[in-house]
Amino acid sequence: MKILVAIVAVTLLSITNSLTAQNKSITVTVENINSEQGNVKFALYTKNNFQKKPIQGNLGEIKNGKTEVIFKGIDSGEYSVICYHDKNNNGKLDFSTRGMPVEDYGTSNNNMSFAPPTFEDSKFTVGKENVDLKIKF
Repeated sequence: MKILVAIVAVTLLSITNSLTAQNKSITVTVENINSEQGNVKFALYTKNNFQKKPIQGNLGEIKNGKTEVIFKGIDSGEYSVICYHDKNNNGKLDFSTRGMPVEDYGTSNNNMSFAPPTFEDSKFTVGKENVDLKIKF
């Protein structure tokens, strides 16, 4: 009987840990938006799909120079977030004729170089806890 109780307890514990690991959220906040026009588009990536089709996308409304979105149902692992301020609501990040972005953008870890973002520079880990990120434009 003691063995049966121990087996049931271990099974319930592993099921609970598995469900908790798959039910995390990532809250992303941008606080330095210089215009109330348009909205902010967010994309959540893994290494395998970085800058392709995101595993989740989200749209943030701008209020008082700030926006916040939440990605839900996230498994443990490494992720990256890229976002941009779509001032003219055309659904894309606009570039000048010289190839430079004309709308503000940011990535997780706030590593802004004069090159497109990389997964390695913007990755973060989701473990047992929910994640809160602050991105700067």
